Amino acid sequence: MESAATALEEVRGNIARVCKPARRKPEDVTLIAVSKTKGVDAIQPLIDAGQRVFGENRVQEAAAKWPALREAHPDIELHLIGQLQSNKAEEAVALFDCIHSLDRPSLLTALAKAMDKAGRRVPCFVQVNIGDEEQKGGCPIADLPAFLEAVRAAGIPLAGLMCIPPADIEPAPFFALLAKLAADHGLKGLSMGMSGDYETAVMLGATHVRVGTALFGARG
Repeated sequence: MESAATALEEVRGNIARVCKPARRKPEDVTLIAVSKTKGVDAIQPLIDAGQRVFGENRVQEAAAKWPALREAHPDIELHLIGQLQSNKAEEAVALFDCIHSLDRPSLLTALAKAMDKAGRRVPCFVQVNIGDEEQKGGCPIADLPAFLEAVRAAGIPLAGLMCIPPADIEPAPFFALLAKLAADHGLKGLSMGMSGDYETAVMLGATHVRVGTALFGARG
């Protein structure tokens, strides 16, 4: 309990510290505790320490561990931050409060259909392939205007834009580019920044940071 509380306090403190020169309010930054691969025994201490927003990468893993935790803590928000297969759209809509990886027309169609069926509109971030990397998911920057228009036309609430910058390259220019793209399209939400670079992301406007290792320790 102490180590979880200490880690949470440290990350929140770092967010507050970098918000000052950026002239931002710490409460405008949502800290998503990335609990992928972590069991209930690792998650519970963070819940006890006051954390209420969690992120998972896989629908099946989340379905196995979160329903009971959410029954005990109804105020928890669960975000899907990993790639989503179109055939898992219905499960994702039922399970998550926000989806960060909407990135292609086939998934848009599947999610719109699932939301209509469930009578539930789940806010989605559009994932942008900010570094133009072939192996990564994300909407190509050139296709973004048309894709955002299609998302809006489908009646899916647009939470903003999300990115994962290329590894081993200074992330700041990619975060700045995502912020500019969001501003150009009238979007305020910016899901960017992880354990190694969330402070930079907050300086550059992140509204949601996805932090795992800094809260839970190395992946297990």
